[in-house]
Amino acid sequence: MEYRKLGRSGLYVSEIAYGNWVTHGEQIDQDMATACVRTALDLGVTTFDTADTYAGTRAETALGTALSGVRREGVEILTKVYFPTGEGKNDRGLSRKHMMESINGSLRRLRTDYVDVYQAHRYDYETPLEETMQAFADIVHAGKAHYIGVSEWKADEIRRGAALARGLGIQLVSNQPQYNMLWRVIEPEIMPVCEEVGLGQIVWSPLAQGVLTGKYLRNSRGPASSRFAADDGTLKTDEPYMRPEVLDRVQDLRPLADAAGMSMAAFAIAWVLRRQSVSAAIVGASKPEQLRDSLQAAGKRLDPALVEQVDAVLGDCVERSPAKVLSLPKRI
Repeated sequence: MEYRKLGRSGLYVSEIAYGNWVTHGEQIDQDMATACVRTALDLGVTTFDTADTYAGTRAETALGTALSGVRREGVEILTKVYFPTGEGKNDRGLSRKHMMESINGSLRRLRTDYVDVYQAHRYDYETPLEETMQAFADIVHAGKAHYIGVSEWKADEIRRGAALARGLGIQLVSNQPQYNMLWRVIEPEIMPVCEEVGLGQIVWSPLAQGVLTGKYLRNSRGPASSRFAADDGTLKTDEPYMRPEVLDRVQDLRPLADAAGMSMAAFAIAWVLRRQSVSAAIVGASKPEQLRDSLQAAGKRLDPALVEQVDAVLGDCVERSPAKVLSLPKRI
């Protein structure tokens, strides 16, 4: 495992982070969740990403339990606020009320006194940005978070947020966007702005929700547990990543992964990590074996010729338009 600075901050994160979006508290039990976290730690992962909304807050609880007994200073815990955590009108968004209550709930579930990075899970168009950033500042100054970050904000929103953060004496250090071989909408605008204001990318879905592992084939039946499987077991070809032409092009990447001496999953993650502006790629796992496969990418560098061949293989299956930011395919 290698470790990278998070933007222009002094914080190091593991270049592969472990995330528990759907794999803790929802799909697998606590024993398996703990086994996955312990495997991640054994393989050098120190950065763990979650959110208060995942699995109806259960994901944070599962992560806190899995990290119980681990030296707190030896890991970086990231969580998020914005999406609903209850039925009330104020149980969502980036208002001061919700943020102050949400950080306390997250710390309780995670069994910690602070998080390393507290992130705005989306931009809140119903709350003044000044109110949101002041709440972030008070949370940092109270010692409940060291740094702040954002997820899926637009370029101008990131620039405005960074300026307000500087004025309040806190560090906005990260952006958490979707980014992979097929989904590159952050390259034209988001990446340059983040480099300008000093944010590192902590990217989610480097495997395009599993598509880049090569496990899905045209006209095949999806695993019953797959988010892309219809009720009759067939693949949902109306999903952007499930279009037959995309699945065929992904299979054509297999010789490139073989040439790099990696699995398809590791190759896709290494492709993401080739960018200096990417501080970490988030991977998940429902069992330790999946994690060991993905973490083959740690410390690997791709030959530039292979990177060029990826572009040639995928061609027009790649989404690059900045207008697609916040559009499908997405997760929370």
